[in-house]
Amino acid sequence: MESFFFNITDTSYKVEKLFEVDEENYIKRVDISNGVLFLEIRLDDAQERRFNFSNLDRMLVISVMQEGDISLYDRIAEQKYTLTSNSVDIYLSSKQEIDIELSKDHRQKVFVLCIADFILKRYLSGEKESVIDYLYNSLQEDIALKRISRHSIDAISLYIIDKIKAIKSDEKMKSLVCEDLILEFMIHRFKLLDIDETPLKDDEICITNSAKDILLKSFANPPTIDVLAHLCATNETKLKYVFKKRYKCTIYSYIQDLRLQKANLLLKEQNLTIGEIAKEVGYKHQGHFSKLFFQHYNIYPKELLKK
Repeated sequence: MESFFFNITDTSYKVEKLFEVDEENYIKRVDISNGVLFLEIRLDDAQERRFNFSNLDRMLVISVMQEGDISLYDRIAEQKYTLTSNSVDIYLSSKQEIDIELSKDHRQKVFVLCIADFILKRYLSGEKESVIDYLYNSLQEDIALKRISRHSIDAISLYIIDKIKAIKSDEKMKSLVCEDLILEFMIHRFKLLDIDETPLKDDEICITNSAKDILLKSFANPPTIDVLAHLCATNETKLKYVFKKRYKCTIYSYIQDLRLQKANLLLKEQNLTIGEIAKEVGYKHQGHFSKLFFQHYNIYPKELLKK
């Protein structure tokens, strides 16, 4: 069986139409370099389609489902997954025997990034808590298909994807430029993963789970630390200690991350002003919000509203 990833000979960037109805309905594959490729699916002809995918490569897959629904049936593990509109899913797979079904009732607009395990190996740190190390080591196990995360699509993901798809086949250093954007996209998505391998006691798990649940619901107007500790049936000192032990950040930083993640999602909708978004996520001053957003994502929110 041939590898899913091509081996570089005289090219480092290859574009191929795997399926085409017309200029607006197609499935395109773009090999950026050996071990890195993306698929772009754009279908709007109301036809139900089924494909089978068989392969032995170990890979990480990031699926960005802007529109439509896709069903995946893993024949090896006999498990079904559904990719739904407005979601970003990350999968790990060390071998594949998958039936893919595209619904006929919806427009399909999908971006799928495939990364070979030997690409991840370049960035191993040897640190137990590293997301890259966790993903690579998981891929060395016998996994047919495993979904490890699902999040809503955000403005920054769409912003980077649009830049990736906008690269022209005749652009100079296109492979290098695209690889740089792919790394930017991977870093952004990996920052959202919650990989927790720190050994915790039962009471510490209970406290941190409670604190997280409360903050997820109230990050725009969160309780003070002492009130939060009371709600979690502990004291302030222990709450701060076990929270940082599990999530590798302070409670304040966690709240700020939640606020900026929510702002990132709101920016995707493009129906609110920056000032309105700032207030929605808990910031009184637009300038302060924009500064924090830039520090976190390296782009100002106004740039995302220009799309």
